[in-house]
Amino acid sequence: MKKLNVGIIGCGNISDIYLKNCPNYEYLNVIACSDLDREKAIEKAKEYRISALKLDEMYADKSIDIILNLTIPSAHAEVSLKALQSGKHVYLEKPLSISLEDAKKVIEMANEKKLRVGVAPDTFLGGGIQTCKTLIETGEIGKPIAATAFMMSQGPEGWHPNPDFFYQEGAGPLFDMGPYYLTALINLIGPVKRVTSSAQMSLAERTITNDVRNGDKIRVNTPTHVAGILDFESGAVGTLITSFDIFGGSTLPRIEIYGTQGSMLVPDPNTFDGPIQIKKARNESWEEVTLTHGNTANSRGIGLNDMAAAILNGEEHRASKEMAYHVVEIMQGMLTSSKTQQHYKLTSTCTIPKSLPSKRSECS
Repeated sequence: MKKLNVGIIGCGNISDIYLKNCPNYEYLNVIACSDLDREKAIEKAKEYRISALKLDEMYADKSIDIILNLTIPSAHAEVSLKALQSGKHVYLEKPLSISLEDAKKVIEMANEKKLRVGVAPDTFLGGGIQTCKTLIETGEIGKPIAATAFMMSQGPEGWHPNPDFFYQEGAGPLFDMGPYYLTALINLIGPVKRVTSSAQMSLAERTITNDVRNGDKIRVNTPTHVAGILDFESGAVGTLITSFDIFGGSTLPRIEIYGTQGSMLVPDPNTFDGPIQIKKARNESWEEVTLTHGNTANSRGIGLNDMAAAILNGEEHRASKEMAYHVVEIMQGMLTSSKTQQHYKLTSTCTIPKSLPSKRSECS
């Protein structure tokens, strides 16, 4: 079976799960890695038995088909554009870019070069969200008319070794975790036509409490609590709150979808499995639903594998640049709405990705 060669740029925390998972996917062959920190790249290359290349070597290597862009969000567009310019397909961690202008540049270059761009998260391809998608498509809760989504946390300064970038422009709870929730909602309900929100920066400074940099201070330069309303093209109305300001914990659900015939409790969109519960209109209690799809472990890389399969088979891949762009515009629109105290009307849209076949252990 033909595989596509992958080169990784960015050897931070997230790189390990890709380096562990990719060899298990049928269309991927990771052959090299690179990082601005040369020693970090060498260390990863040694651990996973691949080559450590300098950045210019990575772009120039004609044997590499896809660049897996795992850099920090502020570098996403720059690295993606360089990879596309060098004639390589790109798959990157969320978001597509921290600005709409740069996101447009990536899409335009990909279209010009006739190259693919895929964007995480790919958790929507896991057994949890795919099962929810099937339940909605088969009418188990009727037509979705509303949804709520909550990402309530204290922030990453207690566990991440270098959490500074989480509190800078292009990050915060909305850009860091919002893509998981918005991508799941788009897959289950469809694209969004209008947003409204309020956003605030609750604290001007955060204190790191991890073991590595305990006591260090971070200057906060982006909203840390964003509450928004999403008007979907389908007519459904959603509520989305993302926060790094929840210091006492929360009991709110991750996502709930309300239909004309019942309600659905959707699993954490940052995971690949369940549980899923449904309560029909006339039932007294919630019932847990058996998952209809595989990919329930930490399957990061499934979106990359799906894109590689699509390239080889001449099909559309599911974690598309159009959906990723739509997610970026939704998030930017929410921040703009708060600043202007007005609704923000989306200029972009996207198609809902087609479902995976049920009970598949790997994506193809």
